[in-house]
Amino acid sequence: MYPSAAPPRQVKIGDAAAFAGTTPRAIRHYHEIGLLPEPERGGDGRRRYGYDDMIRLLWIRKMAGVGISLDDMRAAFDEGRDVEETLCRLEETLAAREADIKRQRAAVQRLRTVGSPMGLLSELVTDRISHLPPGALRPSDLEALLVTERIFGPLGAALQASVFIVLAAHSDLRAEADRLDAADTALDDSVDPDDPRVEELAEQHCALHRALHQAIEAAGLHAAEEKLFETYDADLKGEEDAQMSAFEAVAKMPYDFSPARMRCMELTAQLLGQDLSTDS
Repeated sequence: MYPSAAPPRQVKIGDAAAFAGTTPRAIRHYHEIGLLPEPERGGDGRRRYGYDDMIRLLWIRKMAGVGISLDDMRAAFDEGRDVEETLCRLEETLAAREADIKRQRAAVQRLRTVGSPMGLLSELVTDRISHLPPGALRPSDLEALLVTERIFGPLGAALQASVFIVLAAHSDLRAEADRLDAADTALDDSVDPDDPRVEELAEQHCALHRALHQAIEAAGLHAAEEKLFETYDADLKGEEDAQMSAFEAVAKMPYDFSPARMRCMELTAQLLGQDLSTDS
């Protein structure tokens, strides 16, 4: 006959953790939150776990494996409470997690297909600019789309993409945009906000905006923008974090702009506003 080993009546916390597939630290946490009753200590001052303790611990591990929260586990062990609510809440959590995974996989696929950080933008945006030749978009262009998407959502960034599509197709407009960017950078803290150059630069920015607007119309991109409004699905908003207002963004998004550059931006906005009121 083969000798048979007699199972122990009680085991130490390390053995209990090893059998249940967890750690002594996790078991101690279960004790602290009242999920697993703390057993009596032996003569050596250490806890001893018996059959009932181990069964409870195994059920805890099973429930954790399917995503049931520790708080909901207490409800599950309380026979006087309805567990249906816990299960419904778990199903909602799992459904949301599945949707997140689906969006993440789609983003990874876009990133692999595009082969650049542009693929991390929403599908609505990448679909509009993915046809552009390599190098057509500057790093600053992608940064602008990234910030716009954060503030105004995928639709706002997809509309803004029309500007970069036009810039990629018109070298003269791109050259002028680059020249104005350099002029903006030159408006450092040494330039007085009332310097005449500030107002001149604002007028030049406004002129470029008019030229871009005309190029967008000539390229038929307005029709594409209108299509975006027609086909935009509200569910796409779930791809991004909660949007914030432009006012909130001004207070939270840091830009190292000098007073002169801020003045130039204000004047440009005023001139564009005058254009809109004249057109209307």
